[in-house]
Amino acid sequence: MDGTVTASSDPNQPRTVDGGQGVKWWTDAWALFTKNAAIWIVLGLILFIILIVLAFIPIVGQLASFLLLPVFVASWMMAAQNVEGGGTIEVADLFSAFKGDKVTSLIVLGALLLAMMVVIFLVMGVLGFGGFMGMMAGGSMGSAKGMMAGMGVSILAMLIGFVLVTLVTMAFWFAPPLVALRGVAPVDAMRLSFAACMKNIVPFLLWGLIYLVASIVASIPFALGWLVLGPVLMLTVYVSYKDVFAA
Repeated sequence: MDGTVTASSDPNQPRTVDGGQGVKWWTDAWALFTKNAAIWIVLGLILFIILIVLAFIPIVGQLASFLLLPVFVASWMMAAQNVEGGGTIEVADLFSAFKGDKVTSLIVLGALLLAMMVVIFLVMGVLGFGGFMGMMAGGSMGSAKGMMAGMGVSILAMLIGFVLVTLVTMAFWFAPPLVALRGVAPVDAMRLSFAACMKNIVPFLLWGLIYLVASIVASIPFALGWLVLGPVLMLTVYVSYKDVFAA
């Protein structure tokens, strides 16, 4: 891909790309999508149904969704690589990473993701509970300042949660393809992913602006636009990985 600013001699080290690549990631993902639009939509629906079913299974299903998510993402990356190389794609490709030798590493990656989300949940829970108790105490005492302080703590909890989730997303974004396509160890993959996102804040900001607009548009007609946006979103992970890691 074009738009490289700096590159590393180490193939596993991320490079910095031009800010405009954040737009190109979408156009390249769209080009991959249109090669096999129908099957990408089918794969997206199947993955959505699987995750929804798991979400309704108390505890075990929710744990499984975190552990298996990197495996599904890796399967998607492998399918994208195959399509880009001129190969065909079928429903079974959604489960291709389950059959490879990287499945254990991908599940470990899911466990790391789960652990970080649990920490975030606990932090937000403690801060949120503190804010709620502050508002209750202020209300019972008739203190407007106490209620405002409690609301402030609650808002702070949401902001901290947003920042922490963003950081975790940065650590996870490139991790599945790094594990599945390069054999990088899970912890190293998350470290490299985070470093890659930090090096490419500008293109990711542009990517995010386009995503924001696209998600609003996709949600208007009964959220039917997500049938297309979902698969294209997944493909932006692959094309951005290829760009940043010179794959």
